[in-house]
Amino acid sequence: MSAALRSEHHIELLGRPVGYRLRRSARRTLGLTIDGRGLSVAAPLLAPHSAVEAFLRANDQWVIDKLATLAARPRPVELAVADGLRFPLMGAACQLALTRGRTESRWVEAGEGAPAQLQMRCTTRQSPADCLHRALQVRALAYFEGRVAEFAWRIGVPVRPVSLTRARTRWGSCSARGIRLHWRLIHLPPEIIDYVVAHEVAHCVHMNHSPRFWALVAQMVPDVAEARARLHQLGRMLPSFVDAPPVSLN
Repeated sequence: MSAALRSEHHIELLGRPVGYRLRRSARRTLGLTIDGRGLSVAAPLLAPHSAVEAFLRANDQWVIDKLATLAARPRPVELAVADGLRFPLMGAACQLALTRGRTESRWVEAGEGAPAQLQMRCTTRQSPADCLHRALQVRALAYFEGRVAEFAWRIGVPVRPVSLTRARTRWGSCSARGIRLHWRLIHLPPEIIDYVVAHEVAHCVHMNHSPRFWALVAQMVPDVAEARARLHQLGRMLPSFVDAPPVSLN
């Protein structure tokens, strides 16, 4: 979209300053959207700005309530990547053993009374957070490919290629070119991952969300409603990784 059709604005609603993004397009009506990025207003190309602000004031209580709900949601935890870090892997704790050296990653399964472990080396020039992202993505792709193959076999459809995505608002997608799954799903329990995989594999048969589509998903996962609710809850709290600050020797 042209920068001329997008702009940032502020307005006072019910005594509170509210920022919003205005997007103009060849549409006929005004519309409001509130998501993780805040408030967006979609407007026709020729709608005067006064009409946009009047529309916001007409929906001021809805906007304020939705923004308050958004602010109250749990925020992702930011984890500094350092030796000994614990992070979620398939719903369980995994501990990072970080050393410097030639780039290498090795996963060690959980032992009795001990968490799983990622033994990771990266050079002094590499970002540990970037190395961890790559290791998780490799692990995620291998696991997702196996689950896609399993569910495709169950419902008798050809196995489609699997790739990873970093989409902001979608956990997965399915097209004739293949199935795309968000790599951060690897943090969630296996049954939640299975729900997302089954959802996308079912789209190989029904490219919609009809009753027949949901019936097919239910053939593959035991409790669709519970899995969907847990995905909605846990998906908000997935960690993000940053490099640990340098250690001062003073």
